[in-house]
Amino acid sequence: MDLDMSIHTTDIAAPAVPAIATRADTLRIAILIPCYDEAATVGNVVRNFKEALPQADIYVYDNNSKDDTAAVAKAAGAIVRTERRQGKGNVVRRMFSDIEADIYLMADGDDTYDAPSAERIIAELLEGPYDMVNGARTARSSDAYRPGHAFGNKLLTGLVRLIFGTATRDMLSGYKAFSRRYVKSFPAMSAGFEIETELVVHALELRMPVSEVETPYGERPEGSESKLRTFRDAFRILRLIGLLVKEERPLYFFAFIASVIAVGSIALGASVVVEYISTGLVPRLPTAVLATGMMLTSMLCLVCGLILDTVTTGRRELKRLHYLGFRAP
Repeated sequence: MDLDMSIHTTDIAAPAVPAIATRADTLRIAILIPCYDEAATVGNVVRNFKEALPQADIYVYDNNSKDDTAAVAKAAGAIVRTERRQGKGNVVRRMFSDIEADIYLMADGDDTYDAPSAERIIAELLEGPYDMVNGARTARSSDAYRPGHAFGNKLLTGLVRLIFGTATRDMLSGYKAFSRRYVKSFPAMSAGFEIETELVVHALELRMPVSEVETPYGERPEGSESKLRTFRDAFRILRLIGLLVKEERPLYFFAFIASVIAVGSIALGASVVVEYISTGLVPRLPTAVLATGMMLTSMLCLVCGLILDTVTTGRRELKRLHYLGFRAP
């Protein structure tokens, strides 16, 4: 079930390559910042990224904020747009659809990500070249990560690595750089924070070249509040992983269900078969019928998995061809 995929990791102190940085000046760079009620921090985020990457266009997408997020971002020099559908996944879908660029850098508007690391992340993307570079978070202090979030991140990242393969050590980081061909081939089906999982699985399924750069991660400034809900969002991510297994690994998904049903059928029918061999009678006819029906259902599940696995392979090939229609960064 594991699709092994090599990952290149750059140390947090590695300097940007000057030649690559010069090349980045000739490319269109878009910095994407999805925001919901981030008036306390978004101005500082925009200013920091303008200083780190003065040649980039900075887009802030306001997601029905109840405070002055849009006004503060505009005053700081960002291009401000609005997405009415609530949820980070809906915002990312809109940003990827609307914005045209050669390189896309995405960060949150909570001022926890290190803007000066943007140059190293983009240099890594171009040097590969890679289609996605993940900013793996390194906490600046013990308050940057809540214990529940750190444990959940490791658990969910490990689960995705087990099922889909290796791509990152910090799947839920919101600090990522993408090539144009990644962005324009990404379907973006998620609505909320589970979009981070979908971004990683998309790269794995199309076997894109992926890298990772360690970046400092700070705690939220005073007056800024996290929108993450530990248990609710963890459940939504687990639900998405289950859905992605069904969609991208249907043979494994339905084979597992078939196995469970088959075990139940054997457990029910074994005593009936033994009794029939001993006496030539089937006194527990309902049990025999149920066991037979469960075994037939098991076989149907397995056949469905085989058929859907063929369909998924064809769909993956079409996505790959669409992805290859765009040039590498």
